[in-house]
Formats: sequence, C-alpha cells, structure tokens
Amino acid sequence: MDIYKQLTSLDLVVMILYVVVLVALGSWISFKKRKSGEHLFLAQHSLGWPSIGFTMWGTNVGPSMLIASASIGYTTGIVGGNFSWYAFVFIFLLAIVFSPHYLRMKISTLPEFVGERFNDTTRELLTWYFVVTILLSWLALTLYAGGLLVSQIMHWPLWLSVSSLVAISAFFTVSGGLKTVANTNIFQMSLLIIASSVLTITGLVEAGGIRNLISGVDESYWKLFLPADNPEYPWFAILLGYPVMGVWFWCTDQSMVQSVLGAKNLTQGQLGANFTGWLKILDVPLFILPGIICLVLFPNLSDPTEAYMTMVSKLLPPGMVGLIVTVLMAALISTIASALNSLSTLLMLDIYVKRIKPESTQKEIIFKGRITTLAGAVISVLLALAIASMRDLDLFSFFQAILGFLAPPVTTVFVVGILWRKATARAANFVLAAGTIISLAIGFCFLNNIPEADFWPHFLFLSFLIFLGLTALMIIISILTRSEGEVSGIPSLQEAYRSHLKVEPVVKWVWGLLIAVMIVLYILFN
Repeated sequence: MDIYKQLTSLDLVVMILYVVVLVALGSWISFKKRKSGEHLFLAQHSLGWPSIGFTMWGTNVGPSMLIASASIGYTTGIVGGNFSWYAFVFIFLLAIVFSPHYLRMKISTLPEFVGERFNDTTRELLTWYFVVTILLSWLALTLYAGGLLVSQIMHWPLWLSVSSLVAISAFFTVSGGLKTVANTNIFQMSLLIIASSVLTITGLVEAGGIRNLISGVDESYWKLFLPADNPEYPWFAILLGYPVMGVWFWCTDQSMVQSVLGAKNLTQGQLGANFTGWLKILDVPLFILPGIICLVLFPNLSDPTEAYMTMVSKLLPPGMVGLIVTVLMAALISTIASALNSLSTLLMLDIYVKRIKPESTQKEIIFKGRITTLAGAVISVLLALAIASMRDLDLFSFFQAILGFLAPPVTTVFVVGILWRKATARAANFVLAAGTIISLAIGFCFLNNIPEADFWPHFLFLSFLIFLGLTALMIIISILTRSEGEVSGIPSLQEAYRSHLKVEPVVKWVWGLLIAVMIVLYILFN
C-alpha cells in the first residue's frame, strides 16, 4: 500500500493550500493583539466554549489514535468506543467538580493547585512528573507515530517529517500561545470532521448500507461491553479500570485541562467541557466504524493497523486522499502545539517564576517562555528520532503501557485531595514519589510477564487495584501524620460554588441532555 503513488497534482494542491491557510490563520490571530505572559499561556482567560471543546478534543485526537481506533474496529468492533464514550463521565467531573476549584483559585497550572492544597514539594514533584510525561507521551511518541506516517505517505526521511511537523506546531505556540492554538484548532478539527465523515459515508455506500454492515460482522462487534472471560476487553476491567485513567487524563493532565484554565469564566469552561463530550461521540462513527467497514470490504488484511489507510487508498478519489493526509497533519499539529504550550507553561510558571526568578517581568516571561517552547521542540524531535532508532523493541507500545501505570498515583492525589480535606501533604508526597515507583514496578513486571503472564489480571483492572491500594495508603498516612495546624489550602466544593461560581441553568440542561444521550447509546449497543 503506497499512498505516495496515488497522490495526484490535485492532492498536492489541497495539501499545500491547507498549510498556507493554516499559517495565514495562525499569523492573523497571533498578531491581532499583542500579548502578555497570561495571553501566551492562558489566552488572557478569553476562551469561549467552542475553542475549549475543539482544543480538548483536538489534543486527544492524534494520528496514532485514528489508526489505532480503526484497527480496534477491524479486530474487535466498537468495544474500543468505551475509551471515547465512557470519557463523558470524567469530562463531567472536570466540569462540575474540578473546574470550580481550578477557576476559583485562578491557577495557571495543575501543580500550582496541588501546591496550594498541600505544599511546594508536592507542586515540584507534580511539575516534573508532567514535564516528563509531556515530553515522552504528548511530544516524542506523537511525533514518532505521526512522523512515521508522514514519511511513509510522502516518502520523506523521518527526520524531515518530524522536523516539519514540530516546526509548524512551534510556530503557533511561540507566536500566539494558547489563544492561537485554540482558534486554529476550530479550523483544523472542523476539517477533521468533514474529511472523516466523507470516508465513513463512502465506506458505508461501498458496503451496501448499514444493514449489510451490521450483518456482515459478528454480533459481538456491536457490543460496548464484552463477557468477563474476554481476554482483550472484559467488561469489569473497563468499568473499574478506565476511571483511574479517565480522571488522570481528563481532569488532571495539564495538556488536556489547560484550555479550561483559559476560559472566560466557569460557565464557558463547563460548556466547553460539555462540547468535548459531544465531540467524543463522533469518535466511534468517524474513527472506529471505518475499521469495521474495512473488515467487510477487505477481510484479509495481514495487518489490522493498515485498516484506516487501506480505506483511504482504496475508496477515495483524487483530491480526497490529499485531504485525508492534511487531516492527519491537522490532528498531529493540534496535539503537538497544545503539548508545547503546556510544557512551556509548566516550566515557566512552576519552575522559573516560582523557584528561580520570582521577580520576572511580563516581557521576560514571554521571551523565556518562547525559548522554552523552542527547546522543548528540539528535545522532542531528538527523543522521537531516538525512539525510531530503537523501534525494534516496540517502544511505542511499551511507553503507552507505562503511561497507563503512571495514572494511579496522580489520580489518587487529586481525588483524595479534593474530596477529603484531612489528607496531608506528607501522604500526597509519598504517593506521588513512592507510589509512582510502586506503580511503575508493577507495570514493569506486568509487561515482562514476571513471574508469568497468567499471574496478572487485565492491565485496566490492575490499574484499578493499584489506585485502591494507593488511596488506602494515602488515607492511613494522612491519619498518622495529621497535625492540628494543617488545613487544606483549597476551598470545599460548596465554598467554591458559593464564591459566585454557581452552575448556570444552561450548563445543567446541556449536561442533562448529554447524559441522557449517552445512557441511550449504552443501552442501544448492549
């Protein structure tokens, strides 16, 4: 399957036009208003719900997700949709439980929040945790996967593919910060929806319609929950294990939450999160369904990861192939730009301003923030190329699994810290430091089948068990180390809402509607 040979002059024109329009749009947004440090990192708290929703969704959607989703659709069906549809629960928690705290305290970073809740040691531990995960997961791995895809499509060397992607992404982050990233995401994600819809509809027509598609695969392909003895995705592992990763990913990850921190007000933040929930519904028809369609049309693929590009190469006319390539670029650039902005925010506000030079001027913060972004871009390129040089070790899957085992400590600290005001800094610091080591050690044994593969439960259920253990540990240590003078540095949820942060009726209505739709979908597909 050689996409490059199928690219026509029209495809190349579409791709060039996309880059020109994107750069022009980014430049216009960047220079329309001059910036302050707050503009660079949090868009001067000017983001409305469309920008927030598209940015959160765009940060989540990458080429690896598109290809992996189609692959899951090809091999197991819509069970993979749980990672998109089940997410609405945790996006709801972000909107109703976490964001009132974040916005009331006017924080710029999530380590700043835990620093207020516990102490500066907690803040520093979480800052470096986020820096490492952003560099590895959001940047290096995304660049590697995306660069590999672009190099295969365009016949470019990997270094050129990776460098080109990060250069465009860094341009938006350096020139305009979060405001530019958020507004260009509206354009890029709209393009993603249109192009992916064309691919799905074209595939449905080729498959003979929805009825033929439903009857063309096993009944289990249309079930969100599979039996407990299913080796791939048993229902209890998803039901219990995904929440640990869901809270970590949607409620506490700097790259995901930063657009909410830049909201005009709480209502816009809550509506933006709700819009993300609606966009996540599209993941199944746009990204997983093409994999199922591919199974009906091309049932003998030797590699399921080729399902997405097989659909593109076999079904789409000239011009549309180029559009799909630009969609993959859009997804990449959105994720990378958001990650670079988050990395710069963390290093500048939680390390440089907090620890190194508190008296920094706004001009200095902007300049150093841009330097940090460029440095992060260079480091991420080097890491991506390093991963490529060791690709025979399947490091991509290895790192993704490792990141899954990183979730329990952070989820524990945030959940217990918000819901239980008697949790202590010593307990939080122990869970973040020792708990991460424990979780990674278990993950190492799991990945290397130590003592043997059958010893371990499903990794999602294992993540849930680690979370339970760390939660119990944090509660016990808090009870043993609590002093009379130690009080929570954050308000209770009731206090946060009383401080002019009430839930507006429109927020209640849109969330009620989304919850009702999700309940219907889960009933329909079970």
